[in-house]
Amino acid sequence: MTETADLVTVPPLEGGVDQERLYVAALYRRLDALRREKEAQLAKVRSTGAVGTMQNISERDAFATMYEDRLAQLNAVDDRLVFGRLDLDTGETRYIGRIGLTSEARQRLMLDWRAPEAGVFYQATAFARQGVRRRRHLMLKHRQVQGLEDEVLDASVLEEDVENHGDGALLAALKARRTGQMGDIVATIQAEQDRIIRADRSGVLVVQGGPGTGKTAVALHRAAYLLYAHRERLKSAGVLLVGPSSAFMSYIERVLPSLGETGVVMSSLADLYPGVRGVEEPDARVAEIKGRVDWVEILDAAVEHRQRSIPEPREVTVEGTAVTVTPKMIRRGIERARATGKPYNEARATFVKVMVREIAEKLERIIEKRSQGNDADRAYLAEDVRTSRDVRVLLNLCWLPRTPQSLLEDLFSKPQYLTDAAPQLSDAERELLQRRPGSPFTSSDVPLLDEAAELLGDLDETAGREEARQKISRQKDLENAQKAVENAVPQLEEMGIEGFLDAEAVASMNAESGPTLSAAERATLDRSWTYGHIVVDEAQELSAMQWHVLFRRCPLKSVTAVGDTAQGSSPSASSNWGEAFEPFVDEDRLRIEELTVNYRTPGRIVELAERVADANGLQTTSLRTVREGDHAPEVTPVQESEILGAVVQAVEDEHRRLGEGLVAAIVPDRLIGAVREQLAERFGTRLGRGAGSLTQDVVALTADEAKGLEFDGVVVAEPAELVDQAGGKVGPLYVALTRSTRSLQVVSSQPLPAGF
Repeated sequence: MTETADLVTVPPLEGGVDQERLYVAALYRRLDALRREKEAQLAKVRSTGAVGTMQNISERDAFATMYEDRLAQLNAVDDRLVFGRLDLDTGETRYIGRIGLTSEARQRLMLDWRAPEAGVFYQATAFARQGVRRRRHLMLKHRQVQGLEDEVLDASVLEEDVENHGDGALLAALKARRTGQMGDIVATIQAEQDRIIRADRSGVLVVQGGPGTGKTAVALHRAAYLLYAHRERLKSAGVLLVGPSSAFMSYIERVLPSLGETGVVMSSLADLYPGVRGVEEPDARVAEIKGRVDWVEILDAAVEHRQRSIPEPREVTVEGTAVTVTPKMIRRGIERARATGKPYNEARATFVKVMVREIAEKLERIIEKRSQGNDADRAYLAEDVRTSRDVRVLLNLCWLPRTPQSLLEDLFSKPQYLTDAAPQLSDAERELLQRRPGSPFTSSDVPLLDEAAELLGDLDETAGREEARQKISRQKDLENAQKAVENAVPQLEEMGIEGFLDAEAVASMNAESGPTLSAAERATLDRSWTYGHIVVDEAQELSAMQWHVLFRRCPLKSVTAVGDTAQGSSPSASSNWGEAFEPFVDEDRLRIEELTVNYRTPGRIVELAERVADANGLQTTSLRTVREGDHAPEVTPVQESEILGAVVQAVEDEHRRLGEGLVAAIVPDRLIGAVREQLAERFGTRLGRGAGSLTQDVVALTADEAKGLEFDGVVVAEPAELVDQAGGKVGPLYVALTRSTRSLQVVSSQPLPAGF
């Protein structure tokens, strides 16, 4: 075996840990060599400066983009680079890793886990071997092989010294200490998960799965797989990954880079509208009202009500001359503007143009009459009218430029405005929506802002002309970029690099608008960006308005939605996937797949959670578990005055019993402040005060904050109150009971819900 890994010798079938370490070390040497090579190439390209023809500059930037992307990928996959090996009936051996690697001589050293040839690593079984004699799991810690495990699928190669544990790698991953950051499951993807990850991207794929079935992991790996399998189509349009909260996005943020992908746009529902971070909606009743698809009509009416005539003629003064503007003139201008079919702000430009012309013509007749037929050139009159303060005030009164933020603020702070725009709401509902001017926008407002932005359009009255200019310029840039790419691609292929470059990316790099931005970065800043695919986690929580906005951002309606209808806790939560998607996608383009194995939660805990759910009428997915667990769940009744002390004691007991690991106290909203204060006295800086501080030893959370997360040990306080604060829904309690990977304690001063 050489230092450059060009002549790597694959360890024999009976090769053990020491021989695998040699091969893995060679893979890392190759990874390091590629990094040095790309760093040198990038430095050389950057040193040339912006000189030469536009095509020369495009070629330089094309290479720079490619080297930067490749370096980002190579840097992200360092930890546990390789995790599997396949020995086939043909005598071929394939190593499976986070990315594909070849030697300088183009010898294949390792397959990307998403490659078609790697699929059998996840799919082969003893009953359907698919040509696989043995599947080996390599267990690495950072760069070092710590151990290996073999699954022999062909009985003829069984030997006494060959281990055959099957699920050992999976169980080791499940029992590993939780760190507060989600890890990938690329080394332990199971067959039912792999089938969903590699499913066709067309239409809407719903992945229904109970707690611990790996829904989120499947969603992330599917995003990475689709970008690999459809890179030409998806690289420029991008993939949007939507999660329920900013804390949840922080929890999963490292997974995609570790899978070899750095270009996915990740956003919580509260952050979807650029420049606005929605706070939590304080009233569940308000959230339910704002989640209705009725807001498409309400906002359309609200925009239309902002265009109004005048009740009687009105005089305006232009350079000292009075001109009468009639209601008929205003109505004619509004009708002409509406006829363009453009959004509100863009149609206003037509209204202003029509009104300026009519007022100028009227002014000209007045001046001609005074000057007794003097035919002097009066082309200047239109500009005089346009700059007249009286005219500007009048036109703004009739058709004021609006931003989405100002439109929503008026709706919710001016009762008559909402009454005019939303007759379909009851008086009580409109009263609930009222709030003071200047109130922060909530997560429920975000889809309404997005819809309003669609109706209002750009505020810039010159946007149409500027857009046309930019379109012509963009086309020229694309032509230059395409020539640069055609020149660059053969050289890239000689280096063994494919799929990292397209004309769109190069043209964007050369744009005058600012610094180099990736497609993901451009999409984040552009509200109107449309994606090639959207992945939605905790999809059962989305309201009709949220789905409306997301489907507009993906015209092809290529969506992966993962969730569990039993875990719904929001006022708009879906209990039936078909009904949730009926307004947005045809039935024949909706597929529902189900995950049936709980990998996270021990069987003893799942049994309790399902019993409680069933006793309270909550329909859940029937789950199989891969392990029973070492600790039965404990339920401790206490007096009301003892609840805080009992929670702290239970957390201490869990922390001591587990030795190490992340312990969560999941408590009702009413108790969260007091519990955090008590735990802080005991654990100090080791206490995390919310879902954004999951790297500590102990964390205190509400049921909503715990959604989608997992912990080694969990203490659930006052389960009856968790149900009551959700309006009688048992979903949040079901979520809380199924967050643990090892042990569970329940502490209550109130009568327990049925099922305990």
